[in-house]
Amino acid sequence: MKKVRITVNLSDPSSVPMGRADLARIDATTEEDIARQAAADDAEAMQDAARFAKRVRRRLGLSQAQFSERIDVPIETIRNWEQGKRSPTGAAKSLLKILDKAPEVALAVLH
Repeated sequence: MKKVRITVNLSDPSSVPMGRADLARIDATTEEDIARQAAADDAEAMQDAARFAKRVRRRLGLSQAQFSERIDVPIETIRNWEQGKRSPTGAAKSLLKILDKAPEVALAVLH
């Protein structure tokens, strides 16, 4: 594969290379098409969050009940995360990231 270096000056729009967008297809896209794709993207993001939450718990070797107890989150919340009904946000999302990267330290602090 050939590599090409391009210098882009954001203050000069003419330096930005033209993409290969299908303008006819873009013009034919309806608001309903956009809403349908946005809903599909949201559903996929929820499933990604569900897989991540489940993977973190399984890597720790804990059941949902044990995981719930260790991180002080209701078991219903854990189940909702893993089933993709809800997505962890804020502090819960950060905690899952920490548990994924440094599980021993995180669990020791939580104990």
